[in-house]
Amino acid sequence: MHRQRPPLHPRAQHRAGPAAKHVAAAHIPARGGGGRLPPSAGPPLGLGGLPFESVELELLDGSLIALFTNSPIESGDRGAGADVGSDAGADADTDVGFARLSRVLTGSSSTSSLEQICDNVLEALLPGGVPTDDVAVLLARTQGMDASQVAIWDLPADPAVVAQARQMATDQLAAWGLEEASFVTELVVSELVTNAIRHAVAPIQLRLIHESSLICEVSDASITAPHLRRARVFDEGGRGLLLVAQFTQRWGTRHTPHGKTIWAEQPLPTSC
Repeated sequence: MHRQRPPLHPRAQHRAGPAAKHVAAAHIPARGGGGRLPPSAGPPLGLGGLPFESVELELLDGSLIALFTNSPIESGDRGAGADVGSDAGADADTDVGFARLSRVLTGSSSTSSLEQICDNVLEALLPGGVPTDDVAVLLARTQGMDASQVAIWDLPADPAVVAQARQMATDQLAAWGLEEASFVTELVVSELVTNAIRHAVAPIQLRLIHESSLICEVSDASITAPHLRRARVFDEGGRGLLLVAQFTQRWGTRHTPHGKTIWAEQPLPTSC
């Protein structure tokens, strides 16, 4: 069993998210510059039935990410030489709009609120104020954490390790002054680690994150996501994930190039 602490909070420097086919997002690093993120590989939203792949990025603390629909970056004025009905004309529109968007984001102060930056983007890209199509702009800014707020353990695929995982988690909660969260956290750790050992593939990793909430994550090399099911009265198993869903604020699964991560989030104790 190996325990490690990352030099920086993993979610501050490393981001993973689903990739749905759409306009490439904009990335403005904290140190300046910027450009388009890698194009989306997944199907468009709304098709249903098709899996979404994750795109992983290394981002500096304070970086700005902009997600948007086509409308904000499609210029209303085409160049004189562009064919209105051609792909080249559409591409030119998108390039011009993206350049405008990048200038607004790059010129934004690091202390500006995301709401104000959104207003600036819409004012610059939609000067008439009346869009011809749906408009959505979503901004996110990375914010780092101290390494002491994250604990990571690599676990063997051995059922005997479940009790040790619970103990390590409660010891970490005590170090953070979150003893009141021990009961729910032990239940979550026990269920998620047990599921990973029984149904998944090594390597298995347990992670606790002490942020504005308490997050427990278990990663493994399997791509099969768990599902809630209703256990019958005399069933000996099948209730663990349901209990996790009942006792935590939210839970979910995200897929990665190396498998999946199941996470559960609970609010911090009121005394904290």
